[in-house]
Amino acid sequence: MKATVRSVDTPYGEGRMHTRRSTHPMATLLLSHGAGGGVESRDLWALAEALPAQGFSVVLFEQPWRVAGRKVATAPATLDAALTCAADVMRVRTPLVVGGRSAGARSATRTARRLGATGCLALSFPLHQPGRTEPTRLPELRATGLPTLVIQGERDPMGRPEEFPADLRAVDMVVVPGGDHGLKVPARGEVTQEEAMGIVVESTLEWLVREVVGNPRVG
Repeated sequence: MKATVRSVDTPYGEGRMHTRRSTHPMATLLLSHGAGGGVESRDLWALAEALPAQGFSVVLFEQPWRVAGRKVATAPATLDAALTCAADVMRVRTPLVVGGRSAGARSATRTARRLGATGCLALSFPLHQPGRTEPTRLPELRATGLPTLVIQGERDPMGRPEEFPADLRAVDMVVVPGGDHGLKVPARGEVTQEEAMGIVVESTLEWLVREVVGNPRVG
């Protein structure tokens, strides 16, 4: 299934939505990318390729800075505003899950509830900068106010799984063994790269069925 591409006007330039629709969607995911890459990230595309056949449409939102060919992401507030524009033009009739990877995960935690989402998906949530533990972005995760799934690499220098407190309300954590911030795993690690992406897809699917489809009035 090929993705359909649609331009989105935002206050900061043109964004793009790459959509893969399910024939009979139970929910729709709106996912944005990180500050160091685009929608071609391995985890985002794994979800976009696998979930539509399981009843979940996936929209990958390409931020204006990336569409314009820039190498550095713009300020967090601009990411939130552009993501909001994408959500506004979607007009979905299914439950909406807002998520993303890294900077996109942060943007999702800040905007998901305001956008009417029923859940939030945070891939490689950047708890802090590499090599530092402060300042922490934990308040953004705590403030989501929605069922949230965090998928984190075991070796992520921007936040190892054990650095996240166990008392995070309504937050589920899935760990990719050996995964770094890009969820890339060692060649001779515990799991292969294909198996790592299988963990991303299967854990997301299980969480969607349990927390979104099975709890439609949340949000």
